[in-house]
Parts: sequence; structure tokens; C-alpha cells
Amino acid sequence: MTTTKTTLLAASILLCLYAGRGQAAEAAPLPAAAADSGAAAAPADDATTLDAVSVVGTGQTRQVQALGRAELQREAAGTSPLKVMAKLPGVHFQSSDPWGNYEWSSKLNIRGFSQQQLGFTLDGVPLGDMSYGNHNGLHIGRAISSENLSGAELSQGSGAIDTASSGNLGGTLRFFSSDPSAEFGVRLAQTVGSDATSRTYARLDTGDHGGFSAYLSGMFHTTDKWKGEGPQRNSQFNGKFVFSGEDFRVSGYADSSRRRETDYADLSLESAKRLGMDWDNYAKDWQRAIDAAQGRFRGGVTSLDDAYYIARGVRDDDLAYISADWNVNPDVVLAATAYYHRNEGQGHWATPYSTSPTVPLRMRTTEYDIERTGFMPSLSWQIGNHRLQAGLWLEKNDHGVQRNFYDLNRNEAPDEIFFYRNPDQRVFRQRFDTDTRMYYVLDHMEFADGRLAVDAGFKGLRVETDGKTLIGGGSRASGKLVSEDNFLPQIGARWQFSEHEEIFGSYSENLSAFRTGVNGPHSTSQAAFNAAVATLEPESSKTFEAGLRTSRDAIEASVAVYRVNFENRLLAIARCAGIVGCASSFANVGDVESRGAEVTVLWKPLAGFSWYHSLAFNDSQYESDYLDGATLVRTRGKQVVDAPKRLYATEVRWERDGLQLQLGAKYTDKRYLTYLNDSKVDAFWVFDAAASYEWKDLSWADAFKLQLNVTNLFDKEYFGSIGTNGFVASDPRGLNYTVQSGAPRQVFLTGELKF
Repeated sequence: MTTTKTTLLAASILLCLYAGRGQAAEAAPLPAAAADSGAAAAPADDATTLDAVSVVGTGQTRQVQALGRAELQREAAGTSPLKVMAKLPGVHFQSSDPWGNYEWSSKLNIRGFSQQQLGFTLDGVPLGDMSYGNHNGLHIGRAISSENLSGAELSQGSGAIDTASSGNLGGTLRFFSSDPSAEFGVRLAQTVGSDATSRTYARLDTGDHGGFSAYLSGMFHTTDKWKGEGPQRNSQFNGKFVFSGEDFRVSGYADSSRRRETDYADLSLESAKRLGMDWDNYAKDWQRAIDAAQGRFRGGVTSLDDAYYIARGVRDDDLAYISADWNVNPDVVLAATAYYHRNEGQGHWATPYSTSPTVPLRMRTTEYDIERTGFMPSLSWQIGNHRLQAGLWLEKNDHGVQRNFYDLNRNEAPDEIFFYRNPDQRVFRQRFDTDTRMYYVLDHMEFADGRLAVDAGFKGLRVETDGKTLIGGGSRASGKLVSEDNFLPQIGARWQFSEHEEIFGSYSENLSAFRTGVNGPHSTSQAAFNAAVATLEPESSKTFEAGLRTSRDAIEASVAVYRVNFENRLLAIARCAGIVGCASSFANVGDVESRGAEVTVLWKPLAGFSWYHSLAFNDSQYESDYLDGATLVRTRGKQVVDAPKRLYATEVRWERDGLQLQLGAKYTDKRYLTYLNDSKVDAFWVFDAAASYEWKDLSWADAFKLQLNVTNLFDKEYFGSIGTNGFVASDPRGLNYTVQSGAPRQVFLTGELKF
């Protein structure tokens, strides 16, 4: 155990002993936000709790902010909560579609940490890193329909210590499903809009019957791409029940998602200049794709990689959990959650780099499957000024990945979306058995009538992965990897020094387990894996943050500063065009240091009027050079890729008598595309607007609401997602096909009925 960890453990014990002197006194009631490992409380019955949470995170010992259901529902129907949370400081999110749901291009970065280095949960159930190349979870859009969310919580620096995640180096996002309504009711919503968009949503609530309530909902969303050809379709069913009594609560949730996405073309900076930002794949022009595969280019095309015929993502997911809480007595609560997740997915690419018997293209697939089961028991015990918590997270994950080719027919374009079976060639196939064990202990202490709060605790994490290469042993590795640290401390304090103001500070350590599948160490050759495994270390981080908050009737504001030391950062270096599918190489670039500041202001000068601002500055730099084979790559002092230094969001809102109007804007600074910072995309602004009106207590319905949303109001042309095909060390000519255009102006109208 290091000196730092020993000191922190000793400090935690001393604080507990000191607080213990007050155990005989009656415990002061805990604020709602303190009842969940120092994080914002989960909603009790529906959106009520999170709608009341301050966006500046009042009462927290860390930088924690939350958005409630009303905030999420103001966006266009079906909008990802990730896109909504991009208004919070330090959050950088981009996607090529107007909702933020298109997973190939969905890119999230918080304080310089990418999506693969963050943690995500739904009602406490782990969603893994929500990556496109599924290996340990599923995206929030496939876990729940956005209409059924009651809120979302962001911890920019260190997530709550009980968060079930093996990769949350740079913070966590926790999502919460709404509970069934206590009243019987039917909710119907229909959205229409740009590019033949149609979204239908229906929900039936049973109402409360002796403590039991439930709902069942269905959703079907379809739209054409805003450029090129091909549909985006998603159907989803959600169900939830709650059975509660005087001293217990049992809840269960089930989700079934079927997603079919047609991809947008990945651009390079050079191809975007030559062909235009609205350039896309050849779909519906099968002959042109055949000609291009044979080197007969036209219309400004100069490369095989300028466009392919079609690419797609196909995902089937089923998720379920059951959770129980039992108040053993007024001071002791036992809780447990068990969950199951099954996934099957394929990524399709009609590649000109391989030929079929009758046509110079083949369908290349990457095929995934996941079967996860998990169990999370916990104990909470109030002893005087202490609220002690302890718990476990146990998960078994059986994950498979394979790369296959399917022959195509000259007389039949591959336009239909379905799961391909019985490949004509198998390139590789791997299986990964992963066992995860996490335990945590936390003591939440309050002094001085609750004005001083201290959270002190630690967690231990062990993730063991046994990878086996069943096909393709020459290019893919087998072997065991273990990521383990049995003492990852977290300590934080909050002091309310006046009626409206408080200061806070925290320190935490986190570890990220090695990834599996197509983006992990097992995707290298066996020789490279064997050479690296003895010295390969999992990524880890140490986060310091502190801040000041104020919460008054007319204004809420917070200022936070932070420093993060990120050790053993593993860079995945793309070796070829993504469609070729050659394995990436991995390099340990040593430390990365991030420093920054975040400001949040919510001004409410008049009833019904508010003006929100968030400003973030982040400086994330690689601290070491690294060797790429025999070549020294001088990354020391360079900025982290896809990590803008400055982010600013503002939103003006006015509400009165059922009418709501809002206008929002987001500024995103320049972003680097290469580790040597010799290629970048420019800064840009994007504006969104919304207007709605709700009629209540009608003779024929409880309520009727019309909502109009306009995304990218001024039709700005910009690069949205970058790194879709990975990053390279250097690309001064902008030839790497790894950027996508942001969606143009889109308009959507939603009508909603409640009975």
C-alpha cells in the first residue's frame, strides 16, 4: 500500500473515531442528496425528486449536477439524455443525427476523458462503457425509451463510490427510470418532422392497487438519413412495477430494444473539402459502388475510402432487473439488485477491399454477443452522526466477437437490414469470460447541525478476463488479464458557511479494467500480447476537485476547479482505414494531466424566466513521449485528442400559463485529430429552439400538449463527431477518414395526450 493510500485510510479512521463521540446524540436528518453515497438521490416515485435538484449540486461533497424529467422532455422527442447533459459544464457530446442516438458517431468527452473511461448506470444497473463495439453493456438509448426517464445525474470528476462500473476514471452518468404513476392513465405521443421522421409512443399505467403499481410502454421510431440513403429504425418496449409496504419496496424493470441503423459516411478533412460536407455513401447506386471498387471513379472521387456502398449497425438487447429494499428498523436498510442482460449485434460494411465471386465487393461484419448476470447487495446503517454503507457488485460476463465476410451478388444490392448468418469466410472469432468483483465501504458523517458533511470510504475492484481465440490465432491473442486494486479511496467534505453558500472538496482514485473485444489488448497478435502482458498496467486516475456554491431565490451558481492525474493511459493507434479492419496497436503514453475550471450560473430574475450559463476550461496534455515500434512519437505536452479546451452553453427559458419558450446555444472549441496535434477541426456554435403549449383539464382528456423543436436553428455547417475510425499519431494532410458532419437544421412537432 502506498504512503498516500495509508495516509488517507488513517484519516478516514480518525474522522470516524472523532464523529463517534456524538453517537449517543440523536442523528440529524440527512439531506436527500446524502442518502446515496454522497450523490444526488434517486427519485422516490417519479420525476419529483430530480426536478427539485439544483443544477449546481447543492449539498454535495463532490461536483455533482442533475437534470430532472421536465428538463429532459423539453428536447425533441427521443433525444438522448447525453445530448441534453451537454449543457452541463465540462461535458462535450457530439453525434451526426439531431437526437444524439446514432451510436457509431456518438462521442462523449468529460474533462478530457473519453466515453470508454466513464461509468454509466440505469437505476444502479451497470451499462458498461456504452461503446459501439459492445463488450460489457449497452447504450442508454437501448436500455430505456427517453420518455420513461425521470432524471439523470452527472459526476464530472469522481462518481459515487457505490457506482457499479469498472471503467469510471473520469466521472459517471447515472440515469433513473420513472416509477409507475399512482393514478390509472394512458399517455400517447406522436412526433413528425424532417426527413420523414415518425416516432410513436404509448404508455399504460395501472395506478396504485394496495401498494402495487406498474406500467407498460411501447415506442417505434423511424426516420430517413438527413443525407444519403437508408433508414434509421428503433422499436422498444419497457415495463416496470413497484410493490411497496410500510417497511419494504420491491421493483422490477424490463426492456426489449431492436435497433437498425444505416451509417453516415466517415469523412476526412481532405475529402470534405473536395466532395463537400453533405457527401455520403453510394447506397441506391449499386453500379457506382461496383465501378469504384474496380477503380473507375467519377464525380470528384479519388479513393476507395471516399465512400462505400452501405454500412449499418444492428443491435438486439434485452435487459431486466429486480430490486428490493427492506427497512429492518429505523436505522438499518438492506437492499439488493439482480440483473440480466443479453445482446446480439452486428456491424456491416460493404467493403471494396474484398471480392465476391460475381462482384468486386463483399459484406464485412463484426459480430458481437453478450450475456451478463449481476448481483448487488448493500447495507446502510445510521449510527448517530454516521451513515455507514457497504456493498458488493458481482458480475459474470460472457462476451464474444467475430469478424466475417459474406459474398454479395452483382444482381442484388445489399439494401435490406437483417442479421447475416452462415459466413463465407471467418477471419477471427474470440470469446471472453470476465468476472468482476467490487466492494465498497463508505461513512457519511454530519456535524454542526448538518452544516459540515464528510464522506470517507474506499472500494476494491478486481476484474479477471480470460480471452480465447477460436479462429484467427495468428492475428488475435488469447490469454488472461487481471485488473486489480483493493484500496481505491475517496474522501470529500462540504461546509455550509452561510445560509446560502457552501464550499466543497474531494479526492478520489479509480481504476479502469482492460477492455475486451475489438478495441482491447487481445486484438493484437499473440506475440505482441505475450511481449506486453508482463508489463501491461490498467489505466488509473487520481482526481482532486474543490469549489464554491451559492443557492438563492434569484440565482444559483457554482465554481469548481480540478486536477486529474491519469496514469498508464493506453492509446489505440489506427493502422489502416476502419473498413480494412486491421488490428490497432496499443501504446502506454504514461501520464496525462488535466487541469480545469467550471462555472455554472442559473439566473431567475422574474417568475417564469430563467437564463442558464455554463463555462468550462480544460487543459489535458500527454505527459510522456511513446515508442511506436522503433519510432519515438513526441506527444509530451500535446493536447489530448477530441478534448476541447473551452466549452460554453447558454439557455434562455420563459414559461407562463402552459406556454414554454426556450433558446439554447453551445460553443465548442477546436479539437485535435492526431496525437501530435498536427490536424484539427475548428470551433463552432450551434443553436437550438423549442416552443410548447399544454392544455389541461379538458373535457375529453386530462391534458393535451403540442411541442415544436428546431435543432441547429441557423443551419450551421460543422464537423460534429471526430475519431469515429480512431486516431493516428500524425495526419497533417487530413487524410484519415474519421470525422462526420453535424446534422443540419431539423424541425420536429410532437403531440401528446394524457387520459
